[in-house]
Amino acid sequence: MDADLDSFDIAILRILQADNAMPHRLIGEHVNLSAPSVQRRIRRMEQSGVIAANVALVDPEKVGLPLTIIVEVELVSETMEEIDDIKTQLSDTPEVQQCYYVTGEVDIVLVMLVGSMTEYEELSRSLFIENDAVRKFRTFVSMDRVKARMEIRI
Repeated sequence: MDADLDSFDIAILRILQADNAMPHRLIGEHVNLSAPSVQRRIRRMEQSGVIAANVALVDPEKVGLPLTIIVEVELVSETMEEIDDIKTQLSDTPEVQQCYYVTGEVDIVLVMLVGSMTEYEELSRSLFIENDAVRKFRTFVSMDRVKARMEIRI
């Protein structure tokens, strides 16, 4: 835990993770601070990077992306240049929602959102099959989105 965060900051973060559109006045009522004090604390946490972004969680199905695909990728070799190249390629692919460079039997784990299996097949060709840096990949299709939050327990 960052030593610069006090109990008020943590309480504010907990509220913002549940509803970042809550007015500062209401946040202040919940944490016993004035609205200007809440605003200053939020601005400080944004500037320091504690609050990385203010975003809306969108239901993928309601925007035509009903399939969540998890992909394990094994690379041919792990030179820093090849790793950086594939990280950049995957980061620049809008369908890739999350990308993790991991330890263990695979090198990269992805969470992707696509509209259809046909769309995923096309992506898998360009990202994995035709990519000389990829040795093999394994695909998992989610049957049910049980939990999809970015809330951090603090």
